[in-house]
Amino acid sequence: MQKALKKYFPIFALPTLIAFVIAFVVPFFMGIYLSLCKFRTVTNAEFIGLGNYAKAFANKDFLNALLFTVKFTVVSVITINVLAFLLALLLTKGIKGTNIFRTVFFMPNLIGGIVLGYIWQLIINGILLKVVGQDIYYNPSYGFWGLIILMNWQQIGYMMIIYVAGIQNVPPELIEAAKIDGATTWQTLKSVIVPMVMSSFTICMFLTLTNSFKLFDQNLALTAGLPARKTAMLALDIYNTFYGRTGWEGVGQAKAVVFFVIVAVISLTQLVITRSKEVEN
Repeated sequence: MQKALKKYFPIFALPTLIAFVIAFVVPFFMGIYLSLCKFRTVTNAEFIGLGNYAKAFANKDFLNALLFTVKFTVVSVITINVLAFLLALLLTKGIKGTNIFRTVFFMPNLIGGIVLGYIWQLIINGILLKVVGQDIYYNPSYGFWGLIILMNWQQIGYMMIIYVAGIQNVPPELIEAAKIDGATTWQTLKSVIVPMVMSSFTICMFLTLTNSFKLFDQNLALTAGLPARKTAMLALDIYNTFYGRTGWEGVGQAKAVVFFVIVAVISLTQLVITRSKEVEN
């Protein structure tokens, strides 16, 4: 059986490998090259070196988008994971209707980002207009917290399912032993459950971190960067640069490369840190 697998593996893997190279590897390296060029289309690219990167970092909109994205990511990662973990703890206590609650909490994750953004724009504008007579575009803080609420509402249920699986995988005898030793509920949570669920934390932290940094659809639909691009995140700023400013295609591509490097470095760092704290069952 093993010989047969080794013999036919290249035949089955080759089409997928070719598709991956054509769809991902080639465009990735082409994108890096184009970030060093001035171009309108890929056929008339003119190499100019690091000029696009200099323009990118000198662009105030890009720096504002980077700062806004970092603040949004920090708040959303903390709130989503804390609330999802608390919900997972609650829904693993044998409460009646647990499966219904899990389904209801997970459903927002099935709604598309554009649709979700417009839905929450209507909800938030309705509340703001009624309370203070302003809409979400009036103040950047409205857009910031609107995006936080939207992201939490969409992601908490998905992360909750992962935490539920991790909590249910904790050996019951460990919790029972902690109770026999006189550990309080908080001590059991801190010293037994959390370390044993660290693999779930690794997954959820990675997903929320990358999803927050790459947020685009919801940002476009909810605020579109208004007012004055103060609520534009990195992905939306790259989109606006590439498609909204003639002659800045190379700068937009340079921003995209910087964006990739930032996400990759932060994500890999987070994976290393959280994996080092994982405990094997």
